[in-house]
Amino acid sequence: MTTAPQTAHTSETTPTGGEDTMSTFVPGMLPEEYEDLRQGVAKFADEEVAPVSAELDAKHEFPYDLVAKMGQMGLFGLPFDEEYGGMGGDYFALCLAIEEIARVNQSLAITLEAGVSLGAMPIYRFGTEEQKREWLPKLTDASGLAAFGLTEPEAGSDAGGTRTKATLENGTWTINGSKSFITNSGTDITRLVTATAVTGTKTSKSGREVPEISTIIIPAGTPGFTAEPPYDKVGWNSSDTHPLTFDNVEVPEENLLGERGRGYANFLRILDEGRIAVGALSVGAAQGCVDESVKYAKERQAFGHPIADFQGIQFKIARMEARVVAARAAYYLAASRMLAGLPFKKEAAIAKMIAGDAAMDNARDATQIHGGYGFMNEYLVARHYRDSKILEVGEGTTEVQLMLIARELGL
Repeated sequence: MTTAPQTAHTSETTPTGGEDTMSTFVPGMLPEEYEDLRQGVAKFADEEVAPVSAELDAKHEFPYDLVAKMGQMGLFGLPFDEEYGGMGGDYFALCLAIEEIARVNQSLAITLEAGVSLGAMPIYRFGTEEQKREWLPKLTDASGLAAFGLTEPEAGSDAGGTRTKATLENGTWTINGSKSFITNSGTDITRLVTATAVTGTKTSKSGREVPEISTIIIPAGTPGFTAEPPYDKVGWNSSDTHPLTFDNVEVPEENLLGERGRGYANFLRILDEGRIAVGALSVGAAQGCVDESVKYAKERQAFGHPIADFQGIQFKIARMEARVVAARAAYYLAASRMLAGLPFKKEAAIAKMIAGDAAMDNARDATQIHGGYGFMNEYLVARHYRDSKILEVGEGTTEVQLMLIARELGL
């Protein structure tokens, strides 16, 4: 089992000139406990994940054994209090683990990211004490997974366009609707989905009638709740992604998660945090492309020389490395601000955007460096090429990130 690091504090000068205590993280200069965690997860990724990743991808097989091992290591419990079965660490520790796994297997990394950030975190942030004690111990040890049901067939970036409805009568919620692209929603160990639904209407600040959106816990196996057949995806082939259908699904009134009508606001907070984690995943993918390209360039001979001797290859890999360093610094900054209790929406959007771009750009360059071999699925760079495109789409498209950044600038 890993040891979860506690937040490391350094003294920083505030803009007003005073002294304040803030968590700051600098790439290459991690506190010892974080570096130990990073190295431990990296060793696991290289020795146990990487050797089986190509086969899992080819078979579109969910990695139950690896998920169980990650549960034993404590990775699914990193940012949660020990009283709920967690490791007592923080969100940055989770991001470090996600980055290292993503170097070799994005499917497994998104399983961890979604299981913690989107699945368990809403219960941890907004659940009642009873809900936390009922569900979190089953999720923090990875004996169970939770999913976050937000996206719908006609409500993606426009999450406020939710059409799933829930009505409350005689202490029971009845839910009808559907969800799309929901990660971890149909595995053998899926325990629940937290789904957003319209539960009424309310008056906005501008005086308009708008949908009242709430979040409701729907346990797996509830009659009327169906995880439809999995998607045939371009990438992330060994992760679990399904459309969901709710047909007169009935759950108790106490399954409301958080305050009624606060579902929209609550999931915005969850998505802000999740963008940092997806940024970490993207950095891992981009780093994996650098690692594989350096190795291949030193081994591959052309015109009597390793291709690493050619300046064109050197420059391409150098630019790939620069993207990784910049993207890693961006997500470290966003995580630092989040843990310090400072506004981090803009920084999270920037981190997610530039890291996603870095992953896609590096995957393209790595594939080019590998030539025809880069087009073979048995090679890691080919899988990164397929997998990385979704990093510019999932948990907020690049365009959504630009919109958020502009809004934070007052535009």
